[in-house]
Amino acid sequence: MQATRKWGRGMDMTKGALFPSIVKFILPLIVTNLLHQFYNAADIMVVGLSPEADAVGAVGSAGSYLSLITNVFIGFSVGANVAVARHIGAADRERTAHAVHTAICMSLLFGALGAVVGIAACRAVLVGMGYTGNLLTLAVRYSYIYLSCMPFLALTNFLSAILQAQGNTKTPMLVLTLAGLLNVGLNMFFVLALHLSVEGVAIATAIANLASACALWYHLAKRGDVCRVFFRRLRINREQFALIARIGFPAGIQNALFSISNILIQSSVLQVNNALTPPGSAYAPVIKGSTATGSLENFIFTALGAVTVTASAFTAQNMGAGTYRRVRRAFGLVCLVSTVIALVMSAAGMLLREPLLSLYGVKQAEDALAVITYDAAMVRMFWKWPAFFIYSIMNACAGTIRGLGKSGLAALVTFFGTCVFRVVWIYTAFRYFQNLESIFISYPISWLLTGAVFLVLLMCLLKRRIRDSDASVSA
Repeated sequence: MQATRKWGRGMDMTKGALFPSIVKFILPLIVTNLLHQFYNAADIMVVGLSPEADAVGAVGSAGSYLSLITNVFIGFSVGANVAVARHIGAADRERTAHAVHTAICMSLLFGALGAVVGIAACRAVLVGMGYTGNLLTLAVRYSYIYLSCMPFLALTNFLSAILQAQGNTKTPMLVLTLAGLLNVGLNMFFVLALHLSVEGVAIATAIANLASACALWYHLAKRGDVCRVFFRRLRINREQFALIARIGFPAGIQNALFSISNILIQSSVLQVNNALTPPGSAYAPVIKGSTATGSLENFIFTALGAVTVTASAFTAQNMGAGTYRRVRRAFGLVCLVSTVIALVMSAAGMLLREPLLSLYGVKQAEDALAVITYDAAMVRMFWKWPAFFIYSIMNACAGTIRGLGKSGLAALVTFFGTCVFRVVWIYTAFRYFQNLESIFISYPISWLLTGAVFLVLLMCLLKRRIRDSDASVSA
């Protein structure tokens, strides 16, 4: 009880039964991630009610590029999570406080940098992906507004990571719940009342991100523990900056690699759309169908993203405490929990595909464009979703390796297993078949290959750490 009072309202991950602790930690985190994803899903759903026929496709098209920018500093927030968790596990109050304030400074710095670079490169990247005409105009308009408020999104991610490192996943969940409701309400107001299109949903998302950042900041400023934020102490500590960067930079690169390969795949989807769609069509049906399924599957991706954070946090705290056998047990339980989540969510989504897709205006109909739209949505769903359990295990491996301080190794494996593999796949298999099936089957294959390599490396790392720990104890 004394340790609990000392370290606040978080969770001590180095003691007690693992399974209840993992479930208690991961469930609010999953809800938080799902609510965050609901921002983009609400954008796509509500913008479909606007008079712009290409609005849904534009928001979906911009999503691939925006993920490239945002995933970099989300990776850095993983570095903050691991650094703070490690110091908490080692009961080092001074380093914990330095890590917290350094992480906040880094979030504002990287958020501003992401906004500037993202806006400068936006149009050129989207043109390079093959977007033209009204679809390009709407996608650029949405991206500019979204990117201009990037510092608030970065701050929200870092503040959430700090709380999660302490074992507090409930506060971010409550904040994101309220911010999500605000986002939906503003979406409806801007689109239905003011008759705006993509710019309306972008403004709504920006305001919601600002509100969530302010709420999390207020909460951390009022806490009475080691993670309390003091405005006067906001400065970058060199030691903690180096630690966060050493873990976060490879994690950011790893996330960016996923986005780069997704941009290439989105460009390939556009090629299929242009081949199937008659010139002068009212909208891009393959893009719309793929965007709808992609928005739904992002709920699964973000839920399973909680697996990475959970594995990293439990590993980092126990690494700080030197309990490596507990790390191995935690990894096995995280794999079990994440596999169940992946199977349940993918099965439920496939069973409920008709009403879910209808939220995006994708339905079975006799109209030629509607048929192409629906078929594209089905191809993406049935070739990717059954393999999400493989992705969940891959995430558990990556998170544990990051928690052990080997973030660069995780990024290197991801580089070859996802980015390089999918690039080669697109320029070989897709070039030969030129259909959607040949695009989306690359995902489960890359997950399987990357996950297998991760698993072998992790077992070797844990075996060595346990052996060294036992040797030091016996000595």
